[in-house]
Amino acid sequence: MAGEPRVHMICGSTGAGKTTYAKALCARIAAVHFSIDQWMATLFWPDAAFPIDPAWAMERVERCTAQILTVSRQVALAGTPAVLDLGFSTREQRARAAADMHAAGLTVQLHFVDTPADERWRRTQAREASQADEHRLPFAIDRAMFDYVESLFQPPDAEELTALNGVHVAG
Repeated sequence: MAGEPRVHMICGSTGAGKTTYAKALCARIAAVHFSIDQWMATLFWPDAAFPIDPAWAMERVERCTAQILTVSRQVALAGTPAVLDLGFSTREQRARAAADMHAAGLTVQLHFVDTPADERWRRTQAREASQADEHRLPFAIDRAMFDYVESLFQPPDAEELTALNGVHVAG
């Protein structure tokens, strides 16, 4: 499918502003938003034991991700752009998702929401303090978890951005 990208992959680390950016992009291009946080909150968090067992959570994140990729591919093939707000923390995750979409004949664009770590930590703290924040997760993100996720995140380099029609967004 040539022309405008049909699948938009949003990546960035914790607190970067991925969901805010994704929602604005959806409004601008009349796309369907697929949020891993929203799917997890609806399908699994109500049944979770706290504190969250990381292995339990990651198994469910993987299942949601697989289903989101299947449904978003169908949506994009039907002619409606899809915005994937799945975090895409690693180059491997991004490459697998892009390859899946390319194999279906879809055009992909990567959007890297790049926000300095100190601002992301400030946003995360503010979100944790606000009971009304729509992006708040059902478990606390403390400094140790923030730093752990930070250690896993692989920002896309220039080569990856070029390969995936990338957009570098200052958050």
